[in-house]
Amino acid sequence: MMTNEEVWRVALRQSAVDCNCAPEDFLRTENVIAAANADPRARVYLPRPVECELVSYGSNVVAQVSDRVREAVTGYVNAYPVGRVFETPQIYVLNEALRPFGLAACYIAEYFLPDVTALRPLDCPYDLRLLGPEGFAGLYTPQWSNALCEKRKERDMLALGAYDKDTLVGLAGVSADCEDMWQIGVDVLPAYRRRGVASALTSRLALEVFRRGKIPFYCAAWCNLKSVRNALKCGFRPAWVELTARELAHVEELNK
Repeated sequence: MMTNEEVWRVALRQSAVDCNCAPEDFLRTENVIAAANADPRARVYLPRPVECELVSYGSNVVAQVSDRVREAVTGYVNAYPVGRVFETPQIYVLNEALRPFGLAACYIAEYFLPDVTALRPLDCPYDLRLLGPEGFAGLYTPQWSNALCEKRKERDMLALGAYDKDTLVGLAGVSADCEDMWQIGVDVLPAYRRRGVASALTSRLALEVFRRGKIPFYCAAWCNLKSVRNALKCGFRPAWVELTARELAHVEELNK
C-alpha cells in the first residue's frame, strides 16, 4: 500500500490539474489566482472550464477563475482569512460580487483522503459481496444514487454490497473520476443504519481500490454529519475543501 506522503502527493498533483496550477501552489501562504482551464485529466463531475472555483488545503486559497470574474474573486479571497473565505456571512459577499456575472456560490464540500495507518477492514453483521459492472448494472435506482452514478455509468468501477440473506441493504461504489483517484459513495437502507454497514462497505472498498493501484477519496458536505463520521471511522481524514460557483439559473433549479 502507498504511504500517506505518496497519497498526499498524488492528491496535490490532481488538484493542480483540476485548478490549472502547480501542486506546490496549495502549500503557499499567499493566495494563488489561476486561469480557468478545461484539462481533460481533471475530475469529470463538474463542467469545465469553471468560472469560479476556490480550493484550499488549509494554508491558502487557490482560485481558478475566468477572465471576467478575476478581479472580483481576487478581491474577495484576499479580503478574508482562509477559513472565512468558505463560510457565511462572507459567502454573501462573494455572491454579491458574482451576481453581475450571473453566478452564485453553489457547491461547497470537504474532501477526505485515507490515512493508511488507520484504514482497516471493518465488520458488519451482513454478507458482503464484491460486484463488478455486470453485477451492479441493475442497481441504478434512487436508493443507491450515492453509490452509483447513472449519468456516468462508464466511470463506475466496483461496488460492494451488504446483503441480509438475499436482500441488498447497503451499497458502496467507486467511480474513476480521474486517472489516479477513485471516489467512494455509499448508501444504506434506512432500516439498516447504525449497524456498521456504511463503515464496513466504505473501509473494505477503499482497500480494494488500493489493491488496484488507485487512491480512494471521499467527499461530504460539512452539514452531513453521518457521512463525515463514516469517513472518520473508516480512517479517512480531512484533506481539502472546495467551493464552486455556478450559473444563477442552475442554483435556482437546484433550490426548486
